[in-house]
Amino acid sequence: MSDSARVMTERELVAFFDEAVDYGYIYNVYQPKINQETGRMIGAEALMRLSHPLYGTQMPSDFIPVFEKNDLVFSADLTVCENVCKFLRRCLDNGIPLVPISVNMSRYDVYNHDYVEQVEAIRNEYGIPAQYIHIEITETSAIGGMDLMTDVIDKFHELGFKVEMDDFGSGYSSLNILKDLDIDVIKLDMNFLTGDVGGRGGAIISSIVQMTKWLNTPLVIEGVETNEQAEYMKSLGCKYIQGYFYSQPLEEEAFEQKLRRLDHEPATADNELKYAIESGRFWDPKSMETILFNSMIGPAAIFTYKSGKAEFVRVNEKYLKELGMNLTAKEILELNPLDSFDDENRKIVHDTIANAIKTGEEQTCEVWCSICSKICGEEKIYIRNDIREIGQADDQYLFFVMVRNITADRRRYDALFDSEKKFRMASENNNTYAWEYEISTHRMRPCLRCMRDLGVPEVVENYPQPLFDNGLFPQDYYDMYMDWMKKLEEGAEYLEGVIPLTADRIPFRVCYRMEYDENGRPLKAYGSATLVVKEDQDKGQS
Repeated sequence: MSDSARVMTERELVAFFDEAVDYGYIYNVYQPKINQETGRMIGAEALMRLSHPLYGTQMPSDFIPVFEKNDLVFSADLTVCENVCKFLRRCLDNGIPLVPISVNMSRYDVYNHDYVEQVEAIRNEYGIPAQYIHIEITETSAIGGMDLMTDVIDKFHELGFKVEMDDFGSGYSSLNILKDLDIDVIKLDMNFLTGDVGGRGGAIISSIVQMTKWLNTPLVIEGVETNEQAEYMKSLGCKYIQGYFYSQPLEEEAFEQKLRRLDHEPATADNELKYAIESGRFWDPKSMETILFNSMIGPAAIFTYKSGKAEFVRVNEKYLKELGMNLTAKEILELNPLDSFDDENRKIVHDTIANAIKTGEEQTCEVWCSICSKICGEEKIYIRNDIREIGQADDQYLFFVMVRNITADRRRYDALFDSEKKFRMASENNNTYAWEYEISTHRMRPCLRCMRDLGVPEVVENYPQPLFDNGLFPQDYYDMYMDWMKKLEEGAEYLEGVIPLTADRIPFRVCYRMEYDENGRPLKAYGSATLVVKEDQDKGQS
């Protein structure tokens, strides 16, 4: 801004308008929309900006109402649309990956104007596929003009555009509008939640999220500015986020660089939500921790641990159901958690708790325990426990545990190995290992058998290099496997081959199947390795 920077008057803005359109003083900035489950950009919104050579940059809240009042916003919005098309054309010509960009449509654009036809003409002029331009309408713009707005949306759909509803919930007839308008994407502003997240606003947002799932309509949360907000929306199942927490609105050059790096990292790891907990807030029945604990996470309990003794303090309903013993919360809270284990399994639990305290990280154990209920009697069950310390006072610790009842799996596994014959059956029926490979982050997440039998960690970073380093993958297959990784990044739908794995070079048939993201780009590859039995080898040699 110059030394003379100031807010322009209405008369100055109106007089300056034609010059602003002709000489690019009306320009765009772009705010990315992020899939926070993958960290990848799935779209962006084009936002109008205005700069005067003498008076500097003007705030949208100062100039847009003037444009609306003086019937100039129609031309201004078309300028934004043309700027988008110019930008997309340059990206297409230079091989830069594209995501859909949304442009805002005002109610003033469609009243007494041929907005749809003008947008289509601009798109055709620059040769931009309609899939890369979304139209954002505000909920308030639809109120009082439903017939006209329905007609406009239908026309856009016929031309191949998608339509997003911005500021959902800001009007007085949200549900009626959603019922009557064929909207492709719903956008909800975090401003809907004033103050702390949670409370009545949180309950309403949770209902809106569920409703959009029933409607099979994507939901984008706007205005996300903090990690707490982002994690809260993730806990409700909101994948799509727009806001300063991930990116401020960017000018074209910076946004172009962002487009070139579509494999953005998530702000936090997928499983960090349940760990970002202030233990003291667990005792507040209105806190976000309590809401999450009771409703939005899996089977879980809170227990204290001091001098080798443990005591339950909280359990949720999913925990009770997971045990499958028809126990009440009161009955669980009256139990000593460690009394249900024999000496061998109790030691495993103690060691796991000690490691959780020592490392400050989640620790996992699988143990047999005996549970007794008045209804079901006594039953021995096999439980997987994911334990993490969440608080400490002197020598007393507070722990969060997620549990999974895997008794049926364990008993089937044990039954198959109780004789040599059954061992062979187990080899034939349990000879497949599986894993998930995230293309953008190069992370591999293995199945339980990979972790148990082969010692593969829960998450393998920079896959597959660590598995070559530890000898699980043979070095003489390094070039071939890295070529596979390159093909997966390029979008190969299916790969298959026989590779000798482990230090014993046991032959496995390794396969990959691809999953693609919202824009048709490779997202995750699902791998499997199946033992090649002698009959298969003979067939391969014949």
